[in-house]
Amino acid sequence: MQVDLQKLTKRYYAIGEVAELFDVSKSLIRYWESEFDLLKPHKNSKGDRRFTVQNIEQFQIIYNLVKEQGFTLEGAKKALKEQGTKINRQQQIIQKLQEIRKGLQDLSDQL
Repeated sequence: MQVDLQKLTKRYYAIGEVAELFDVSKSLIRYWESEFDLLKPHKNSKGDRRFTVQNIEQFQIIYNLVKEQGFTLEGAKKALKEQGTKINRQQQIIQKLQEIRKGLQDLSDQL
């Protein structure tokens, strides 16, 4: 599942909002936060998690590896460690291709 990061306009998102974006439970997000060093959202004075767009992008990378590509958590950790920049670049390419597809669909609808 690819979330269009450019449509995210708020500075911070609550854990429930992130869970809704990816159609996952809040407990899964908390669990992955404890498993992946990459995923560290800000916490306010009450301890509520506040996710930035960058945090959501990091979550999307983990989601892609585990849920879409079928990596185990250990496999995803290893892939992130070994190929962090490569995976990030692939994620950027996927995002750009989706933007192009949407643009082409919009053009097609106008014809």
